[in-house]
Amino acid sequence: MPSEKLLQRLDIKTLAVFRALQLGDMLCCVPALRALRAALPGTKISLVGLPWAQQFAERFPMYIDDFVPFPGHPLLPEQAVQQERLGGFYAAMQARQFTLALQMHGSGQVSNAITGAFGAQAVAGFGIAGAAGVDERSFLPYPEHGAEPVRLLALAEFLGAPAVGTHLEFPLTERDHQELNDSGLAKGLAAGGYICIHPGARIRDKCWAPQRFAEVADRLTFEFGLPVVLTGSAKEADLTAEVARHMRTPALDAAAPISIGAMAALMSRARLLVCNDTGVSHIAAGLKLRSVVIFSKADIRRWAPLDQHTHRCIWDPEGERVYGVLEHARTLLEAPAATP
Repeated sequence: MPSEKLLQRLDIKTLAVFRALQLGDMLCCVPALRALRAALPGTKISLVGLPWAQQFAERFPMYIDDFVPFPGHPLLPEQAVQQERLGGFYAAMQARQFTLALQMHGSGQVSNAITGAFGAQAVAGFGIAGAAGVDERSFLPYPEHGAEPVRLLALAEFLGAPAVGTHLEFPLTERDHQELNDSGLAKGLAAGGYICIHPGARIRDKCWAPQRFAEVADRLTFEFGLPVVLTGSAKEADLTAEVARHMRTPALDAAAPISIGAMAALMSRARLLVCNDTGVSHIAAGLKLRSVVIFSKADIRRWAPLDQHTHRCIWDPEGERVYGVLEHARTLLEAPAATP
């Protein structure tokens, strides 16, 4: 008989999941978190992540019970290390005596030592095959290929948590809708009656040119008679303003200091999203909002949404494939509305 998997071998009262990454990376782990919750319904699951991810944990209370902000590590690039907090962070983690610490941050070259320092009864996650101290019963060799949600689900299944669907989620709250209404950005916009163009990304050098977004926006407005809403954070207002300057048709510039949730509420009422390969593409997947996603640098096989019927991806590192983006957008806009 096959040996019991780790989640069945341990009586797991508390679980710490380490994944200290940005929005898109976090949304890709939702299917794995869903599988872990289904396999461990009575376990207290704590997410250890970047400080911003407090809001991510609060959005997914069905899968996450607790959040612990991670103060950083000199070999991880996502944030500057808060040296003054390191000692207290690890002491507090060890004092909690977690049953299991699960490394879902990456290959484990750096992150396994971090997770091991949590002082849990057991440690598991991804590991580098053949590396010292990697127990093959608890560590899955890090996959070099495949879509990110599927990679993470493979780890959950390896540990004993069968998949409960591969779909992403982005649940909206009453607070999200109220903030959007209070902002006035959605005033006069009919549900299903506009297109969102999101020209920004956290890493600016992977953004499609504003002129190209403007071309797409003008053509879709002309062909379908739908107004264009330019979305972005307050830090991306320069990009949305530049797109608007290049457009020959009017657009609503909705780049504003609103939360990710309020922006997602605005997108949820749109008929289509056109964006770069960035976190909002995964929000669209979670909302089941039709989208065209433009890739220029990242591994499209790893980061493209799994539902490639609803979410069309195009590789365009030279910024020349306006026609291809338009063809994908037309196909999605002409398709009948999905039934609930």
